[in-house]
Amino acid sequence: MLGMEFLRKIYNFLLDTVQTLLIVFIVFLVIWQFLVRPFQVSGNSMQPTFLDKEYILTNIIALRFSQPKQGDVVVFKAPNDPEKDYIKRIIGVPGDQIMILNGDVYVNGAILDQSAYLKPTVKTYGGSFLREDIPVTVLTDSYFVMGDNRSGSSDSREWGFLPARNLIGKSSFVYWPLDKMEMIKNPYN
Repeated sequence: MLGMEFLRKIYNFLLDTVQTLLIVFIVFLVIWQFLVRPFQVSGNSMQPTFLDKEYILTNIIALRFSQPKQGDVVVFKAPNDPEKDYIKRIIGVPGDQIMILNGDVYVNGAILDQSAYLKPTVKTYGGSFLREDIPVTVLTDSYFVMGDNRSGSSDSREWGFLPARNLIGKSSFVYWPLDKMEMIKNPYN
């Protein structure tokens, strides 16, 4: 009698544990699939804003309800290698005219104020797609992106516009290392 009661308690405990783990797994899966994903920064293209090996949460649902804006940091499938994910800052949205002149970035004829994320000494130079003093207009359903480390970034200056379909999400929170933990803010909002 006592042995049966003990076995029943063990069975109930195991059943509760399995149910709890299943619920946790399902919640994790829903969050992973529809809300946020972790992303590890790989390389130096976003220095000094993000450093190599930092971990960032990327909000993947945000882009379903609103379009990215200038200044947003986004994660996307690299246009030149869809197996890789890149992280860059949006400089131009559909219809914006982008130009580089004398190391400065112009958006719609005005110098882009990048002082919130770049030192004033940082100069931006053209590439094989965006050449010095030749404006380009961002296509519909596309974006113009650049890394904050302008001399060490493969971005729209080289490979052209980022198709909207390549976007994965908007970066929202640095969570590792702990001393770098912070919300990621758009400097233009």
